[in-house]
Amino acid sequence: MTPPCAAAAGERARGRRRTLCFAALGALFGAAVLTASGVGAVGISAAEALSIAAAQFGLRLPWAYDSLQEHVLLAIRLPRVCLGALAGAALAVAGAALQGLFRNPLADPGLIGVSSGAALAAAAAIVLAEGAPGFVLPLAAFAGGLSATLAVYRIASRGGRTDTASMLLAGIAVNAIASAGIGWLIFASDDEQLRDLNFWMLGSLGGADWGGLLSVAPAIALPIALLALLARPLDALLLGETEAWHLGVNVEWVKRGVVVFAALAASATVALTGVIGFVGLVAPHLVRLTVGPEHRTLLPAAILLGAALLLTADLGARTLVLPAELPIGILTSLIGGPFFLWLLVRRGAALRPD
Repeated sequence: MTPPCAAAAGERARGRRRTLCFAALGALFGAAVLTASGVGAVGISAAEALSIAAAQFGLRLPWAYDSLQEHVLLAIRLPRVCLGALAGAALAVAGAALQGLFRNPLADPGLIGVSSGAALAAAAAIVLAEGAPGFVLPLAAFAGGLSATLAVYRIASRGGRTDTASMLLAGIAVNAIASAGIGWLIFASDDEQLRDLNFWMLGSLGGADWGGLLSVAPAIALPIALLALLARPLDALLLGETEAWHLGVNVEWVKRGVVVFAALAASATVALTGVIGFVGLVAPHLVRLTVGPEHRTLLPAAILLGAALLLTADLGARTLVLPAELPIGILTSLIGGPFFLWLLVRRGAALRPD
């Protein structure tokens, strides 16, 4: 049994590590916001950005700016930055919560069919509903992601209980079916539709505007907050479902809540940004390696890191090949792929006998 003084010292050390982690992530997120707001074809310094923002509230700061900088910041960059922060936070916290639920480090929103269902519905809207109003595509993606998740959940539920292993297998099956449907739609598309499909399926924040963002932001922000509130039940589930039940956790309610909230957050995100991979895997892993698996720290830290990572990736996507723009999914995959190779090598070295 751990002596009380040792336990108290350990708790203080964990508290200091949490404080340091949140301070570093807050600084990283702030730097990402300022950099993404200022860097581009029209340069805007942090001081100029603050002057522009203050002017919207009737305040005058000493740093001068011109009308072009004001228009670029308010109409183009700020909606894009807000969307990137929300999308990164949603994908990261959904991935962290699902990893805790399944006790599987490879779990992410795509594993339960959200991304593939949204992609299939969006591909159908692009190919089969050409000429439809602009809101049809994000609406179809949102409905497709939720429908795929509902199908996975229903398949895995029996007698009021949900088996997480069956949910993983059902997610794999739904992903395979959706991939086949997307492949057929790609085969049936013309050159213009194919270009739209490829760009959308690799993700982009280029379509961000205040109207679309404000209409969907509540559907992203609310599930983020609700997932963060499930930290203690998820910590209990790390011990196993039986142990969590003995600790007073309503295990089935927690499963249902995590799946529904993660699906809502990821579906709403994919509806605006397209399919962006690896953020929901990389951000939780980096946080877990730094501060451990406790969800009280992991979930809010993943929110900050996911937002910062996606803003950084988007900055690269729109500046590396000017005047063109890279799909953001290319950069997130370039970051995520090597990271997981390194993680596998590191884990294999740790398990190798001396």
